[in-house]
Amino acid sequence: MVERQEQAAPEGVLTRIGQVVMLHHGGDREEARRRLLDLWSEIGQDGDPLHRCTLAHYLADTQDDPSDELAWDLRALSAAQEAAQAAAHGGPDGAAGAVRGFYPSLHLNLAADYVKLGRTDAARSHLRRAHYAAGALADDSYGDGVRAAITRLTLHLAAPPPDEAP
Repeated sequence: MVERQEQAAPEGVLTRIGQVVMLHHGGDREEARRRLLDLWSEIGQDGDPLHRCTLAHYLADTQDDPSDELAWDLRALSAAQEAAQAAAHGGPDGAAGAVRGFYPSLHLNLAADYVKLGRTDAARSHLRRAHYAAGALADDSYGDGVRAAITRLTLHLAAPPPDEAP
């Protein structure tokens, strides 16, 4: 496993993740999932937390089952917390900044997962965290997109269930 981790140069892993994400956005969900899982095996459970966070975040999007999606999103959040903790104890500052920018999306995804699973209290809890963390987002297209998605999910959760509509 050490050899595999040494083969995965830090910049190389993020580039490879980006290439697979483009494949996924191009419509090949199955192949993207397979390649992301290969990368996950390559970096290992003890690999760089920023890499694990990024991989798990995108792996969640390739899942068919909402429970599997939730499990990957929880792994992403755990790795983000680990990266933030490492940065707070003298790790690379760049990782801390990157992780801060991930929190709004991580919590938004968890909220959406819980909605799919019918767990609205958990969804609302993570949505509140997404709102709070959104202050770390830049005023760019990514930040605008995450903020808009937070607003959409907030409105969705505020709407009465279809069977309660007038």
